[in-house]
Amino acid sequence: MQDEKDRQERQSAIASSESRQQRLKLALRENLKRRKSQARGRSGPASSETAEGRLDDASDGEPDR
Repeated sequence: MQDEKDRQERQSAIASSESRQQRLKLALRENLKRRKSQARGRSGPASSETAEGRLDDASDGEPDR
């Protein structure tokens, strides 16, 4: 009786461990995708801050009319 209970507990622990591993794999994969996307966004064309700075420099402080 006790042996059967121990076996079930071990199987449950193994199943939960495998489930945890799967969740961690998925989370790691999603994190990597998100970080790659962010890196692509940073290395893309000039950022909005740079573009705005250039527009400000070109106007020489004159307000738009």
